[in-house]
Amino acid sequence: MYAFGLCIDRQYLIPGLATITALADSLTAGARRHAALRILTLDLAPAHAVLLAHFTKRAGFGSFDVARRSPLRASRMADSSYITVTTYLRFEFTAAFVRRPYLVYLDADTLVRGDLTTPLHALRPGEVGAVRDEFNPAVGECPALPGAAERWPHLSGRPYYNAGLLWAHTADLPRIRRGVERALTRQRKHILHNDQDALNLWLLHHGRVREVGAEYNRFEVGRYLEHGDWVRRVVARPLRPDPAAALVHFVGPQKPWQAACPRTDDVREYRMLLHRTMRHIRALGAAHPEPAGMR
Repeated sequence: MYAFGLCIDRQYLIPGLATITALADSLTAGARRHAALRILTLDLAPAHAVLLAHFTKRAGFGSFDVARRSPLRASRMADSSYITVTTYLRFEFTAAFVRRPYLVYLDADTLVRGDLTTPLHALRPGEVGAVRDEFNPAVGECPALPGAAERWPHLSGRPYYNAGLLWAHTADLPRIRRGVERALTRQRKHILHNDQDALNLWLLHHGRVREVGAEYNRFEVGRYLEHGDWVRRVVARPLRPDPAAALVHFVGPQKPWQAACPRTDDVREYRMLLHRTMRHIRALGAAHPEPAGMR
């Protein structure tokens, strides 16, 4: 019935495998057998694709496919300090490639703790499931979409969504892609957070959102508190690990697999997952250097 979609380049191969490990842990054996995993990439080598296929089979997923894609021609990288154009591949999933009625897309810098398919039960045709962004919760009240609230005052205060976890009917994927491309072409001056701003521009003007609970895309904020208190002014919740979170998202330039990343509780949990992932890789006989910070 559904497929999980990830966009993975060479830089994110090991984190992507860790995400697959956590996804497998979040599902029963029966659910994994009926689930599909779909990977899009810009630059993975054939050997990487073989590793992904074997790894996915070992994890128990019943269907796997990987394909090379190019991002939208109109793609604009307003912020490329730690994000590459691979981020735009999330809009290149097609019904023919997914081969399932539903797609659950997730970023590879996440820690999956719970069943991410539950929001599909409430998703209606034509809707995109998404979670409000914890750092940019509303248009005109955050850095995202610069100038949009001034240009369209009626949009001020409307929700702004994070693109790190999305739910969609595969039949709607072409419409989403066209809408994002239109936003990139006609409203480029309002793009700050790359593809995420483009997605929100389309959602604000033409899309329909099924808002999903915050527990499905909870930001890991402990890393930011190590360096200052600014996050306390923008996050409207207790700044401590959320044990009820179905997914923890490591947004920002510091990633839990990097040596310099502060070792918060969520980072330590992620590194345990990463150690297990590396054991699975070695069990497959695959030679791959461990990511920075794990040596």
